Amino acid sequence: MIRWLVRALAPVVALAGMGGALAAPQSMVWLAPGAQARVVARVGPTPQAAARYDPAQARFAADARLVALGRELFHDARLSDPPGTACASCHNPGRAFGPDLRRGLQAGERSPGTALGSRPGHFGTRSAPSLLYVRYVPRRYFYQDDDAPAPVVFGGLMADGSADTLAEQVRAPLLNPDEMNNRNPAHLLQRLRANGVAQSLVGTFGPAVRSRPEALLRALGTALAAYLQSDELAPFSSRFDQHLRGQAALTEAERRGLALFKNPDKGNCASCHSVSDTASRPERSLFTDFGYEALAAPRNRALTPNRDPRHFDHGLCRTARQLRWPEPEQWCGYVRTPGLRNVALRQSFMHNGSLKSLREVLDFYNTRGTDPRRWYGNGALFDDVAPRFHGNVNVNSPPINRRPGMPEALSDAEINDLIAFLRSLTDARYVGAMSPEQPPPAQKR
Repeated sequence: MIRWLVRALAPVVALAGMGGALAAPQSMVWLAPGAQARVVARVGPTPQAAARYDPAQARFAADARLVALGRELFHDARLSDPPGTACASCHNPGRAFGPDLRRGLQAGERSPGTALGSRPGHFGTRSAPSLLYVRYVPRRYFYQDDDAPAPVVFGGLMADGSADTLAEQVRAPLLNPDEMNNRNPAHLLQRLRANGVAQSLVGTFGPAVRSRPEALLRALGTALAAYLQSDELAPFSSRFDQHLRGQAALTEAERRGLALFKNPDKGNCASCHSVSDTASRPERSLFTDFGYEALAAPRNRALTPNRDPRHFDHGLCRTARQLRWPEPEQWCGYVRTPGLRNVALRQSFMHNGSLKSLREVLDFYNTRGTDPRRWYGNGALFDDVAPRFHGNVNVNSPPINRRPGMPEALSDAEINDLIAFLRSLTDARYVGAMSPEQPPPAQKR
């Protein structure tokens, strides 16, 4: 990345005096409601901030009527074509606003690890995330700490950072043929004008929502964003949160798991899944740094697009091209680090849904380097990243930096402890919905 740093930053000075095409250093940008950052440069249209975003600075005070409207729209199955699929269909409030991969399946049909869309046989090409705590995800920004050779990108929504705000993100599922299947904004307007949804928005957003497709999309995005930013979707009620508040103690296995989670030579999870277990503010423990990483998850051959061996979902580099970041290919294979709260409810993992349990995920991290054939077979290494981008894949961070023949970083007993800790991140409402699968008995340490 360092080779483009000078070229990326030089235009800031040049263009600042040419009509303000790029914001001058020292300007400010809002990364989240209430959370401001000083801009020191820009990479394309994306600001480079002087400091990392602190989610504890964010403040939310959405209008109650707008939240109520957003909640109603979130559950409205008329938004899809054909009708029947709501936002809540793939982000089930009973499953921590994540998917139930059994929903809508016909007899003998299996999910490929992603959620079913509005049409039979059409499944999303990425794993739908939980929407709990999504309000804390910042807008896209670059940051360079003192030890980094070049700025690194954080924030943005979707696995590839293709949406900058919640209001903007709403467009993606509405217009995706494998999800809610509206062909384009005009088609969406035609449908919602006919079924009465558009008219229900007039009182709040004005008559333009009945005649202008983009006005309708903005209205939907604004209302849904208000709901997603409400306190309802940020409960902070897990046993880990009780531990932070001094209201409960973690079990011995959970304490060991937390130590492994933070240990840079063991799990090393906290290097990307940020945790501050000495801070009483739970917002400081969202278990994501909102960054991106190229982990080379195994290829999910059950996904329809992957029937073509030439097809690859390269994540962030597509967004980098659209935003005209310098040398966008350096971001191919990168996807955004998800939060881990309520992760024990998930039925599939990784951006492509290729892994099916928490244990399998931890095994992948633990043995990707020591036993690559287990994950990629006898074919190409990193089989879901095009060979020309294999140099982007992280091979340096523990525990994935190990090589065949080296000992694994984690024992089976230690993986058990990590799973115990991750289960403690489940909010109180969802404890009963966790996978009944229990870790196998601990082996000798």
